[in-house]
Order: sequence, then C-alpha cells, then structure tokens
Amino acid sequence: MKKIIGWLHLWLGIGSGLVVLVVALTGSLLVFEDELEHLFQPSLYYVQVPAQAEKIPVAILAADVKNRYPDYRLNSIITEPEANRTVIFTVLKGKNAKNGKVIAMAVNPYTGQIIKAVNEKDRFFSVVLRLHRYLCIGETGKIITGISCSIFTILIITGLILWWPKRNNRKQRFRIKWNASFKRLNWDLHAVSGFYINIVLLSISLTGLVWSYKWVNNLLFYAFDGSLKNVKMKPPKSEPVKDNSIAYLDKILTTTNEKLTYPGTVTIRFGENDSIAVAVAKLNTTASIGNVSDFLYFQAGTGKLVQERPYAKESAGTKARRLVYPIHTGSLYGWPTKILALISALVGASLPITGFMIWLGRKKKKEPVSLKKHANTRVQYQ
Repeated sequence: MKKIIGWLHLWLGIGSGLVVLVVALTGSLLVFEDELEHLFQPSLYYVQVPAQAEKIPVAILAADVKNRYPDYRLNSIITEPEANRTVIFTVLKGKNAKNGKVIAMAVNPYTGQIIKAVNEKDRFFSVVLRLHRYLCIGETGKIITGISCSIFTILIITGLILWWPKRNNRKQRFRIKWNASFKRLNWDLHAVSGFYINIVLLSISLTGLVWSYKWVNNLLFYAFDGSLKNVKMKPPKSEPVKDNSIAYLDKILTTTNEKLTYPGTVTIRFGENDSIAVAVAKLNTTASIGNVSDFLYFQAGTGKLVQERPYAKESAGTKARRLVYPIHTGSLYGWPTKILALISALVGASLPITGFMIWLGRKKKKEPVSLKKHANTRVQYQ
C-alpha cells in the first residue's frame, strides 16, 4: 500500500508542482495584502487631518465622482472609522464587475480631492489574485487551479502517510538535520517541514476548494443547514423611486452607525438598478474572529431601511461559509494566524522544488545500475 501511495504522491506532485508553486507564492503575498498596500501606497489610504475641519458629506463626494465619470455608475463606497482615512469609491462601466471596467479611487474626505484613480484590474494585488485563482487565463485557469488544489489535498494526506515513522525511527522524523548531506537535508526540508505545517496546508487547500467547485460550497451548507436555502446572499428587492439623487447616502451611513454602534469599516454596494436594495456591510473589528459583518439593506433614493441581517441570526451554514475566507488567508485571529499562514504558504511553495530534487536524485541513482546490467548482458552474449 505504501508503494502505491508513494507512486501516487510522486506523479501527482510532478503533474501539479508548477501550479502549486505559483498558487502558493501568490497566496503568501495575499496574506498581507492590506498591510503591504498601506505600507507602499500610504497616500491612497491616509490623509492629513486639518485643524478644525469637518468631513464633506459622502453624498457630495459621490456626486463629484459621478460628474467626473459620467459614463460609469457607482459600484461601491468604503468608509473607515478613523479620522485620517480616505474614502474609497469604485465606479463601474458594464453589467457587473467581472465583465465590466471598474475604476477605484481614493478621495480626501476633507477637501474632496481625488488623490488617485486606477483601473481595478491593473492594481498589483488584483493581478496577483487573478494569478492565484485563475493563472490569469480565465475559466481555463480556474479549472487548472481547481484540479491542482484537489491534487494538493491528496498530496498532503499521502505525504503524511509516507512520513509516518516506525517506532525506531521517530526521532529523525521530527527534526531537520541541518549539518547533513545535501540529499538528506533536502529530504528533511520536504518531509519534516511538510509535517509541521500539514494541518495548516490542509485547511488552506480544503477552503480553496470552496471557490474552485460549486458542489463543495453547496456541501458546506448541506452539512451545517441541511439545505441550500441560505447559499445565496442577495440584496432584497425594493420599490424603485422617481428621485434618483444620491443625497440619501449620508442618511444610510448615519442609520448604519446608529444601529451598529461598534467601530468598523462600512462598505456600501449598489445594485444594478434602483429596484435592488443598497447593501451595507459593517465589519465588526471588536469580534474575536475575522470576517464578522452585519448587513443592512436600504431603499435606493430614499435611504429607508428595508431589511436587517445581523450576524448573530445567520444560519450555521452561512457562519461556516463566512469563516472560509479568514481560514484560507490566515486572518482568522489576526497577526498570529497570518504569520502562520505566511510561513505555511512559503513552505508549501518549497515542497514542489524539494520533491522534484528528491525524484531527480533517485533517478540519477538508478541510472548507473541499469547501465551496469546492460554491460553484464553484453558480456554474457559475447
């Protein structure tokens, strides 16, 4: 059985190694996406707070953005609780963000100045994310990464079986012998380091399957809810209004902060038309785990509260689905789990390389034996 598992581990690893390497390296960058963006482009996220100055109403900022981009419609607005943060607007041309053109811009909330506007698809981390999910080749890439992610899950399990030591061999399987030969050191780096981050990598690969396959996503809801009634979280319908002004945006923000008193990022998302309620999510930064948000829905044009969707009343399936992202990115418990995810992603990226080196070493070792047998055969015939 171990020979069969070893054969599977070898050839599945060779077949998926390059994709796993790309996905793991891009994943290690995405772990600290927010921190890196804020570090290298602080002007997009932070502003000087003027003395005795008040913020310009969001509705006025939004009106200015619409005037500058008349061929686009408002897609989202992100506001932060800190006084020195910019307001992030995105505008969309086309039916949806996937197939249309999205421009993101940072706006100074005290002066109304658009600090910078960029095509969302040209952002560095947008490219990294597309490389991570689709290898930048659309649906074909999604199929390839999905298959590779499935194979990687099998590799993690088979790797643990192959690593499992015999009684008299346990000590060497738990430590890397740094002063050993290159061949032994390479094996230790592959097997021992792979063992220590096995559970983390398995969690990352399993949660990655949720995005790769719809049936895995549905299985999550079946497991926790017993049905698929909560699988799609769509904004409710709301009666369209004749007044299409955007003065109601500040009313939405005021109501949101009155209903949800904790500090956190507020994201306003607009529907394709005014008959779809405006969705507002507020991230609860005081929660013990990541990705805890409450949702409120408002009528476009009036700012009337249509529906509330508090996190506390979500189904078990929805809560489990919300945990997929923080588990996958390592943001579940903040910096400690992010560092763990970063180390695991980097070790995961090294596994195809060290595994290939092990295979190459065995191949070179077998070659002289076959040549010797060939020489002996020639002697016998002579």
